[in-house]
Amino acid sequence: MNDDQIHPLHDTDKEIVDSLIVKISPEDFDLINLARLINRYEGFQGEHELKDDLKKILKFWKMSKDELFSKTRKIWKNSFRPSNTSKEMIGSGFDASN
Repeated sequence: MNDDQIHPLHDTDKEIVDSLIVKISPEDFDLINLARLINRYEGFQGEHELKDDLKKILKFWKMSKDELFSKTRKIWKNSFRPSNTSKEMIGSGFDASN
């Protein structure tokens, strides 16, 4: 299997990652975005640079993956709902409103 696969949503996801990597104090939506991208790329063959950037963001924000997922579970539990008009949500599972 090719170890250098490019994900179909690479370009969109790279823009999101680039916006997250410069955030000093992440907001709830930033945490949600990071968690969903980690889930998307975990186990995906390739995209090593993007996966490394996701790890760098966690380190920069001084949290573990478990802490991130714990925080995002609380965010969802507190009635977080993504906007239906956000193109960034395409392919995330958020777009399954039908």
